[in-house]
Formats: sequence, structure tokens, C-alpha cells
Amino acid sequence: MAGPLEGRTAAISGATSGIGEATAVALGGAGAAVALAGRRKDRLEELAGRIEGEGGRALAVPTDVSDEEQARAFVQRAHDELDGIDILVNNAGVMLLGPVTGAPTDDWRTMINVNLLGLMYCTHATIPLMGEGGGGHIVNVSSTAGRHANLGAAVYNATKFGVHAFSEALRQEVLHAKIRVTILAPGFVATELQGHNTNEMVVQATEKFREQIGEVLEASDMADAILWAVTRPPRVNVNEILVRPTGQQR
Repeated sequence: MAGPLEGRTAAISGATSGIGEATAVALGGAGAAVALAGRRKDRLEELAGRIEGEGGRALAVPTDVSDEEQARAFVQRAHDELDGIDILVNNAGVMLLGPVTGAPTDDWRTMINVNLLGLMYCTHATIPLMGEGGGGHIVNVSSTAGRHANLGAAVYNATKFGVHAFSEALRQEVLHAKIRVTILAPGFVATELQGHNTNEMVVQATEKFREQIGEVLEASDMADAILWAVTRPPRVNVNEILVRPTGQQR
């Protein structure tokens, strides 16, 4: 029996690990052809090979989404080589935590360039292609950090609040083109994201937070949520999915 996404194409950024990798496997398993973006070519090619080995169709496109030309080229290749683009999952992101005072401002630029501008570049390139194809679905992966600001995460919070604001305004703009927009806001997920931090105080605080929560989310939990959202009937636009571990307070 054909999967619910048979004949459709999904472009997924940040596909080399974590939520992006799990989402590629889930959507590919549901029948979608998947275009994979990320900076680590070896991981992309391994993932594409795994999906194709299970009977799927995959395209690995090494990409730094913070570079506008690369982001646009990724979207265009997904469209041209996989026969259209129906789903865009903007998952690429970095989390570099720490106080504002004394912060290395290069970290701020990195987060803004990837978490916000990279998402915007991919979206901007996708909208006209989806419009030509009769519609589609954009999923922007944010965070609970896009709903609650916390000490030590000011700039990361700013980028994720920005994702929420951008996504809601975009939803209103593109609904007449039959393009749906969904925000996925995960709580603590066991991925490589926490490993981006080298500040010892941040590392210790993160470990303490994880211990307080107990069992945290898995990347596959987020992939399941994305698959559910993109397989709703066309009349249904799931605007936001907020998922926390059961033991996470905020």
C-alpha cells in the first residue's frame, strides 16, 4: 500500500543529525522523496543511502543555509531533481548559550544567520515554487525558547521568538496560495544541539536541567509530530505543535 506522502517531495535542512535526520527517515518511509541539506557531506550521503536502501528516494545536497546562494540552490535542486517541492522543513539551527555580558558576538551572528536568516532564505526560495505547484507545507522548527525567555539564552531566545513571529505572519500571507505553515516547538530533545556549547557553566546548567526533567524527548518524537502535521487533510493547518518532555516544567 502506498504511503501517505507517496508522490510528494520534502526538502529538509539540518538533516545530518537529530530531528532533521529522524524527519528525513520518517517522511521517506511515508513515501516522500526527500532532499537533504546539511554541512556534513559524509553524513548526508550516508543518510541518503540508507533511505534509498529501504526503497525510498533521496538527494544529498551539502549546504550551509546561512549562505543565501547555497540555500536557494538547495531548494532549486530539490524542486528540479525530485519533481517539485511540497514540504519544506526548516530544521537547521545552532544553540550557543551564555550571558550577554562579555559574550563573543560571533556566536550571536552565527545563531541569527542560521536560525533566522537560513530559515528565511529557504522559505523565500520555496514560496514561488510551491505556489506554481498548487500549494504546499512549510514546517519551521523552533523551540520552547521561542515562548519563554531565560537567563543565559537571550540571543538564542531572540532567534526563536523571531521564528515564531515570522511563521505566523507568513501563514497569513501565503494561505491564499494554499501553503500551510506549522511551527514545531520542542522542549528538551536528546540531540547534538546541546553539544554546541563549550562554556562550562552552560554545560553544567544543561546537565542539571536534564537531570531535573528525567526522561527527555527523542528526535523520533519530533519526526512523528512533523509527519502527523503534514499528513492532515488540506483543510487542516496545524499552526503550532508544542511538545515537552513530561517532566519539563517550562
